[in-house]
Amino acid sequence: MKVMKFGGTSVGSVESLRNLRDIVNSESRPVLVVVSAMGGFTNQLLAMCEQAQQRDISCLETLEAARKRHHDAVDGVVVESMREQVHATIDRFIDESLKPYYLALATNPHMPADEIERVCDAIVAHGEILSSAIVTGMFEDGVPHLSLNYMRTVPDGSGRVLDWEETGRLVEADFASLSEGGVHVAQGFISRDKVSGAVTNLGRGGSDYTAAILATLLDAESLEIWTDVDGFMTADPRTHPDATVIPQMTYAQAQQMCDAGAKVIYPPTIAPVAMKHIPVWVKNTFNPAATGTVILDS
Repeated sequence: MKVMKFGGTSVGSVESLRNLRDIVNSESRPVLVVVSAMGGFTNQLLAMCEQAQQRDISCLETLEAARKRHHDAVDGVVVESMREQVHATIDRFIDESLKPYYLALATNPHMPADEIERVCDAIVAHGEILSSAIVTGMFEDGVPHLSLNYMRTVPDGSGRVLDWEETGRLVEADFASLSEGGVHVAQGFISRDKVSGAVTNLGRGGSDYTAAILATLLDAESLEIWTDVDGFMTADPRTHPDATVIPQMTYAQAQQMCDAGAKVIYPPTIAPVAMKHIPVWVKNTFNPAATGTVILDS
């Protein structure tokens, strides 16, 4: 079994979603697909939080445009037998969850700061939930998983860290059906607090980390990070046109490049898979024939 993570640009349009479908369909089953929110949607959700806090309900107009974007994607890629169900899922999350959250922010000027943070964390989780509903519906053998059911975090200073023991126990139970085959689909980024159950997240870029966590806990044969570049490059191709793809790197080399600012992989992604010696491939959703970069022990 391999874990395949697709970022925001990879799920951001009907064209890219069709590429994703072709890439996954070229694999033997089972596979575990981890998805980000549609490209730009997380930023939209956060911007709408700011608008709502300023009593600007024009955020609801933006939400309707986002609804249309997701419905258009459903019509373009979801298998016909699943379309009605996925359309209904999108509407339910928007009408019964996102709208009430935004209205609560807009109509309660005395909401405590910690409650605002909790509401905004819950709002931003919807990006991955909606995109994963679409991706699951693209496959006749799609199997949905909800990351909020098994990813657990605990406070750590001013931030949060993964509770590996609790997450491992829950992942083992939630993915017990993996051996039966199919395309299993999960959301990146989102999680819950181990004690309170409040929605939390693994940080911007955390979908890569989610995929690495699942690959590690499920002893995957490999982890593939599908993005919009051909792999790690010798230099930034925007400023160095002669930059070339680095075909193979060690975990340490990849970690150094990530820590130095290379935005190919979210930095915390490397450590868990390195401990299990799981190969990591960085590949381009828009150029799947490219060799990409593989990250190994040596």
